Amino acid sequence: MQASTMAATDSPKMEGFWSSWKCHAMELLYWRDLKQSGVVFGSILLLLFSLTQFSVVSVVAYLALAALSATISFRVYKSVLQAVQKTDEGHPFKTYLNVEMSLSHDQMQKYAENVQYYINTTLKELRRLFLVQDLVDSLKFAVLMWLLTYVGALFNGLTLLIMVVVSMFSMPVVYEKYQAQIDQYVDLIRTHVNSVVAKIQEKIPGAKRKAE
Repeated sequence: MQASTMAATDSPKMEGFWSSWKCHAMELLYWRDLKQSGVVFGSILLLLFSLTQFSVVSVVAYLALAALSATISFRVYKSVLQAVQKTDEGHPFKTYLNVEMSLSHDQMQKYAENVQYYINTTLKELRRLFLVQDLVDSLKFAVLMWLLTYVGALFNGLTLLIMVVVSMFSMPVVYEKYQAQIDQYVDLIRTHVNSVVAKIQEKIPGAKRKAE
């Protein structure tokens, strides 16, 4: 009874947290606050460019050392300042040390169920594609993999990740500004692709989807 009550209490809190997090992420991607988005964008790019020059272990170690240097220096500075001024303000990071960071059993179970759902869905979709349940979808997947072989030959994983990050912070703003024109071209491309797919389905035996 108590556990169910706690779960019911935690659920709205977590939903509110994720809703707030999504809104904050959208504000960053749409550059609502130029300074904040610039700091996040620059930090991510700096991290990724660092990974192109150094190993993951080195980058993590350097970041940890930089963070520790900052926090230790600030802690020593505040301790000396309190000793000189003869004040007792307590630990400078007391507010952050008191923040609750643990996940409840119900929250962990919810996340595990979500991960399980996505894994099962992905495995079913891959089985459907590789075992050619739908010929057209399998052909589309084959074309995509063929295109990715060229992409992989031109760029490594980190370069692609950098391009993804740059796109995430640039494409939403571009789409918001030129939404009408982009939607028009997307509709034209979608119509053309659907026309080509329909012609392929007519010419290849067994390519037509069965009516549900």
